[in-house]
Amino acid sequence: MVQTSSTFRQDSRCLDGTISLSEVVSALSYALDLTEGAVHGHALRSCLCGMRIAHELQLSSEQLSGLYYALLMKDVAGSYSAMDDDFPGIAPRCDRGASIVSKLGMGPLAAEAVRFIDERWDGNGHPDRLRGEQIPLLSRICAVARHLDAFSCGRGAQSAVESLREHSGTWFDPELVQIVTALHRKGMLWVNCSASDSESMRLAVLGLDPGRRTQLQAAEIDQVCEAFADVVDAKSHFTFSHSIGVADAALGIAQTLGLSTERVQIVRRAALLHDIGKLSVSNSILDKTGHLNPREWHTVRQHPGHSRQILERVGPFREIAVIAGEHHEKLDGSGYPNRLMAPDLSIEARIVAVADVFGALSEDRPYRAGLEMDAILPIMKNLAPRKLDGMCVEALVQRVESSGVMAFAPVAYPESASAIFASA
Repeated sequence: MVQTSSTFRQDSRCLDGTISLSEVVSALSYALDLTEGAVHGHALRSCLCGMRIAHELQLSSEQLSGLYYALLMKDVAGSYSAMDDDFPGIAPRCDRGASIVSKLGMGPLAAEAVRFIDERWDGNGHPDRLRGEQIPLLSRICAVARHLDAFSCGRGAQSAVESLREHSGTWFDPELVQIVTALHRKGMLWVNCSASDSESMRLAVLGLDPGRRTQLQAAEIDQVCEAFADVVDAKSHFTFSHSIGVADAALGIAQTLGLSTERVQIVRRAALLHDIGKLSVSNSILDKTGHLNPREWHTVRQHPGHSRQILERVGPFREIAVIAGEHHEKLDGSGYPNRLMAPDLSIEARIVAVADVFGALSEDRPYRAGLEMDAILPIMKNLAPRKLDGMCVEALVQRVESSGVMAFAPVAYPESASAIFASA
């Protein structure tokens, strides 16, 4: 009988079929704060400031809900500042951000707010050069809140407000600037924003969620996982379809092994989310064409742990977090980050590990081209059972052979199995 993570780890728990949207948003905003150049807590502080502006405007409940999610997800497709006069590719980035927010089920107002956050009051913004009140109100609030936090972190609260006033009527809505100025003078703008305890700040943000009672059902949870995967895969063009590819491979292995429907679902979700910790890894490392130095390797080896930390912030994802955090562990203890060995690894973790190596070998990387199927399968078989679970590898082979898949990208040059595996 195959041993599953639920029987192997007593501290893990399965999904209960529902999940709070606010939990999802909190976890993803935390993940976005790990990205290169991001300031820790930026999304949370922006949300606190933006929602206080919104309450002064007496927005409707629908508007408050859309704004809340937009403030937390505004950087979901990458960061940009109104200070930048030109930003190549900003229109596609805006569209991608709006698409991810929509996929997460946060509603059209949130998606619209994210799409137009980089517009300017004077019409010199992006992507459509909207002017004044042509810009959606929620986008204007998001832009103000983002600027406030960006400036306050580097120069202090007073300088942030002064910068906002300096650009009133050009970058920012003058009415919103007046509201911010009044809140600042009253000492109401920055409440909880300087909390040394990030957990306190997170709880303050969750308490502001107008839709905190919203529960996502199973199909919606799957969609959320796919949206998370989109965020990760968009980080580098070398990984634009990695997560979904690993999920497809893991699904096939799990089904071939005869896991229950519930366990198959958990495996697929863990595979979709396994690399979310890579948001913490610089693109200069991920896209490097040469060998990584020891410091760079250390950074890369931390990403499974970051995946676990991010996913553990969503209560029902705690079992998935364990699986995702172990996708680079190997049966002989040579993996990372914790050098676990065979008795420590559940069948779900073993499945995702096999699927991840399979995906990495088949995809182009900055240091090599993707391999053909007739090169991949011998490598996989050679890695079993010492590093990879032999039963999982055999299930993968069966799935591939039955699907009729013949080849991926051609091999550019020969490499040893060990070299390819080390970089997978």
